[in-house]
Amino acid sequence: MRPPFRFPEDLITLRRAWQQTYAELAQAPAGAGTTALRRRLIALSGTLCTHPHWATPTAWRTGGVELRRAAHTSASTEREGAA
Repeated sequence: MRPPFRFPEDLITLRRAWQQTYAELAQAPAGAGTTALRRRLIALSGTLCTHPHWATPTAWRTGGVELRRAAHTSASTEREGAA
């Protein structure tokens, strides 16, 4: 079993914001004026891709899948704590 990856909290927060925006865009009815959501998704994508974490020599190995998992796990834990 591999050790868990450690991502900066701001990177996980960015990924959660991206996932939330993507979900909102997916739920919007056709022709609902989704320009603001699409622009936000593009801006978040750019910020995610250029985050300083990816500049470290081994960061590319941790990859996006683990970041998505970390963001999902972190969001699930927060929801359970709020209940």
